[in-house]
Amino acid sequence: MQDSIPGSRPEPKADAQPLSPPGVPESCLEVMDDKPGTLSENSELLFSFGVIADIQYADLEDGYNFQGNRRRYYRHSLLHLRGAIEHWNTEGRLPRCVLQLGDIIDGYNAQYKASEKSLELVMNTFQMLKVPVHHTWGNHEFYNFSRNYLTNSKLNTKFLEDQIVHHPETVPSEDYYAYHFVPFPHFRFILLDAYDLSVLGVDQSSPKYQQCLKILREHNPNSELNSPQGLSEPQFVQFNGGFSQEQLNWLNEVLTFSDTNQEKVVIVSHLPIYPEASDSVCLAWNYRDALAVIWSHKCVVCFFAGHTHDGGYSEDPFGVHHINLEGVIETAPDSQAFGTVYVYPDKMMLKGRGRVPDRIMNYKKENASQF
Repeated sequence: MQDSIPGSRPEPKADAQPLSPPGVPESCLEVMDDKPGTLSENSELLFSFGVIADIQYADLEDGYNFQGNRRRYYRHSLLHLRGAIEHWNTEGRLPRCVLQLGDIIDGYNAQYKASEKSLELVMNTFQMLKVPVHHTWGNHEFYNFSRNYLTNSKLNTKFLEDQIVHHPETVPSEDYYAYHFVPFPHFRFILLDAYDLSVLGVDQSSPKYQQCLKILREHNPNSELNSPQGLSEPQFVQFNGGFSQEQLNWLNEVLTFSDTNQEKVVIVSHLPIYPEASDSVCLAWNYRDALAVIWSHKCVVCFFAGHTHDGGYSEDPFGVHHINLEGVIETAPDSQAFGTVYVYPDKMMLKGRGRVPDRIMNYKKENASQF
C-alpha cells in the first residue's frame, strides 16, 4: 500500500518485446545468462503462472497517494484487472494459477461503506478467470474487514492447499492465513501471512492486539503509528506487519520437506522481506527472521511481494530472487501492470506487461535439475 521508490531497480520498460516468439514459448530462445558471454541452453517450458498486485479498486475519481505525488486510478484498476484476465485466458497454454499479491480493494471503501460491494465486484471479475487464483492478504484487506470476516470470505483460498501425507508438521495452524500447494511436480508455492503480527483487523481487546501494539510501540514512539519519522527501523509502522514465530517454524518445516524432496519453492507475501528490493519503510517488521529461515534452506527460488507499488528487484547473496510487483492502482489507463512467469528446468522468466519489466531468474546451480 505505502509508496516507495526502491533504489535498486532499473527503469521499467514500456511494453517490451517478448522474451520469445509470439505465442506461448514451448522452448525458450537462447538468452544471456548472468555471466557475460555465456548463453543458457534451450529448455522446455514446464508450466506458467500469473502475478498481479495492489489492485485497490474503489468507485472513486482518481486521487493521489498520502504524499500527494503519485496518482491513483481507483476505477480504472478494475479495467486493468479485466485486461490481465483476458490475456491469461487467451494464452496458448493456460497458466496453472494466478497469484494475487494483496490489497485487492482500497481502504477508502470502508470510509464510504462500500467494502462488500467493491469486493463483490472485483471477485465477480476474477470469476472470469479460467484458472484458480490464490489470494494474499494486505493492509487494505484489513482496513476494510476484520480477520474473522476474511477467514470466512472468498478471499480465503486455503481450500486450494495441498497436504503432505505423513508430515503433520507441514500443516499450517488456523491462527494465521498461510498454506502451500503444488502447481506442478517438484514445485511448491507457499503463501505467507505478513499480517500475522499486526494491529490491523484484530479486536482491540484481544491479547494478540495488545501484544502487537506493544511490539509496534517499542520500535515506534511516534504518536502517529503510520509515520516512520526518526525511526532507525522504519518498517515498524502500522500499515506493515510481521510473521509470528509459529508461522516461521511452520515455514521452516515445509522448506525442510522441500529440501529433502528436491523441490523448488516460490514464496508469496504481501510485504517484501529483502531491503535491496524495497524501500525500507515497506518491509515486514521482522523481515530478518523470515530471511534467516529462507537462507537456511536451498530450495527457495524466488519471493514475490506487492505493497511498494513502484516495484523492485534484487537477487540476494543466497541466490533467491526477490520480486516486488508494480501496483495496478498507480498504473495509468494507457499502460498495464501484471506478469506471467514461465517456468523452465533451469530458470523462471517473468514476462511483464506495461510497467512490469521482464526478469530472468536463474536457479542456483545446485537447485537446477533435469526434468
